[in-house]
Amino acid sequence: MKQASEVQKKDTIEKVVIIGAGPAGLTAAYELSKAGLPSTVVEKDSIVGGLARTVNYNGYRFDIGGHRFFTKVSAVENMWEEVLGEDFLTCKRLSRIYYNKSFFYYPFRLPNAVLRLGIWNSFLVVASYMKSQFLPKLPEDTFDKWVSNRFGNRLYELFFKTYTEKVWGIPCSEISAEWAAQRIKGLSLMQALRNTLLKGQNSDKEAVIKTLIDSFQYPRLGPGMMWETVADSVTGNGSELLLNSDVRKIHINNGKVERIEIAQNGETKVLTGSHFISSMPMRELVEKIEPPVAEEVRLAARNLKYRDFLTVSLIIDETDLFPDNWIYIHDPDVKLGRVQNFKNWSKEMVPEKGKTCLGLEYFCFEGDGLWNMSDSDLIELGKKELEKIGLADVSLVTDGTVVRMPKAYPVYDSHYKDSLATIRSYLEGVSNLQLVGRNGMHKYNNQDHSMLTAMLAVKNILGESYDLWQVNAEQEYHEEVKAEEKASIREIESLSSTQPKVPEPIAQKAGSEADQVLVSAFASLDKFAFAVSVGIVSAIVVFIATIFLIIKGGPNVGANLGLLSQYFAGYSVSIKGALIGFAYTFFWGFIFGWLFAYLRNVSTGFFIFKIKKERELSSFRNFIDYI
Repeated sequence: MKQASEVQKKDTIEKVVIIGAGPAGLTAAYELSKAGLPSTVVEKDSIVGGLARTVNYNGYRFDIGGHRFFTKVSAVENMWEEVLGEDFLTCKRLSRIYYNKSFFYYPFRLPNAVLRLGIWNSFLVVASYMKSQFLPKLPEDTFDKWVSNRFGNRLYELFFKTYTEKVWGIPCSEISAEWAAQRIKGLSLMQALRNTLLKGQNSDKEAVIKTLIDSFQYPRLGPGMMWETVADSVTGNGSELLLNSDVRKIHINNGKVERIEIAQNGETKVLTGSHFISSMPMRELVEKIEPPVAEEVRLAARNLKYRDFLTVSLIIDETDLFPDNWIYIHDPDVKLGRVQNFKNWSKEMVPEKGKTCLGLEYFCFEGDGLWNMSDSDLIELGKKELEKIGLADVSLVTDGTVVRMPKAYPVYDSHYKDSLATIRSYLEGVSNLQLVGRNGMHKYNNQDHSMLTAMLAVKNILGESYDLWQVNAEQEYHEEVKAEEKASIREIESLSSTQPKVPEPIAQKAGSEADQVLVSAFASLDKFAFAVSVGIVSAIVVFIATIFLIIKGGPNVGANLGLLSQYFAGYSVSIKGALIGFAYTFFWGFIFGWLFAYLRNVSTGFFIFKIKKERELSSFRNFIDYI
């Protein structure tokens, strides 16, 4: 019956017009082609791939930002494998953070972090964390306070503040705590220690934090290879791809898109169809609708904002500069945000063995000082900053180019939710238009999310009824669909843990201020993290005191400290004794810290339970979960 229904549905489909030849648009065309339905794909640019394109500059290939291929959705992974086959490589991940003329592995590796920070700085990091547990910053309504309360202010200043502000162009004090809770979900100060101690014990792909995966897949010639191959496939099967084609007007009549007008090579063309799929920026889509939309909808579209991006690609006469795939630049003295070493993604990205191609990434707003700099000035800026952080000898730079990418990241400001709701309400009345992809839906999600929305859009054209806006929503969407489809919908839901989040500036939120103060003031202590912190601080104090007495010397050295030998077997005022004292003190400090945190959580839990019970806001189950 289902197959017969699909055949009947196909007979009513005249033509599908797809706006945008990025991952979403080309995935839709590919799925339609597999179903025997040709389409027309309209692309404003001269090449396909959108943000996932690969630029070819004199044989040197580079991405617009690095694009790891990782997903939890089998349909997406199957398409990658189907299209690329043996050209789909598995790459080892190595990424580091550059800060204060030192490199820190990311994800963090405890020995490396301690070595680079130094014993004293590491001690201050732990002490700062302990302070944040006893004296949290309240109210906890901003990114800086949220991170400081969980990682300590010192670690926040070292590894969170500068890079976050570079990427989004918003001070951390103006980014909501809600975004921090989403973005850093599953990670903590002690996560690195847990990963070090328990490394390799959990290989379940469902349980992997995406930020921490240590390998990924990647096309042999970059992500653009994927989409160039898909474009060749769909055009070879009868679909049409129109490059350098700018959509000028979208004509809507009686709740349906009738036709679109495009400008190509100075000529105006009209495309008609029975179904339309759009991945173009939502703001532009609304502005091109004819007759013009209501002023409320137009203003909502104009309120949608974007963060833009540019890459300065430098070709360097050096075989091996550094082993990383990419490096995060946390140094506040340079504008540079991230450096990609494309040779370390795939050897074939660089045509000459003795050379390296680096992508220097800058985050900006279209029209600002960086965006408006000439290419030559940007190349000089890149060379200057590359030399300043010591990654390369710029005298070896032989060539360079610049690629600007507008609307790379949708911005989630305090108005975007209302604007999005207004636009969606209007578009729900257009029955044959579906929005897909990052900019099409104004959702900052990864390539696999964009592809999945396109796959489901095609299913809708073939007679299904999926709500594309529920893809990656954190709710039980599978309860609304048929039983046999629950497995695939669970995969759709699992996208949530693999998608990046976008910061939202602080906005006034409804709710009791008393509730917010209560939760912030009596936040639960992480027992493991607190125990480790107490253990480390105690152990370092004993270790440093012992070393100090050894250096000081004298006939009565360590008379009092030597009493520890009565409690710590083998301890003495010596190098060996310092190490023994460190181990003993860490152990007992850990035990004391864990018990203290547990008892503190129990006592505050009783207090919170009592208050919430009086206000009818809790239950005994909440209390048990809390402690």
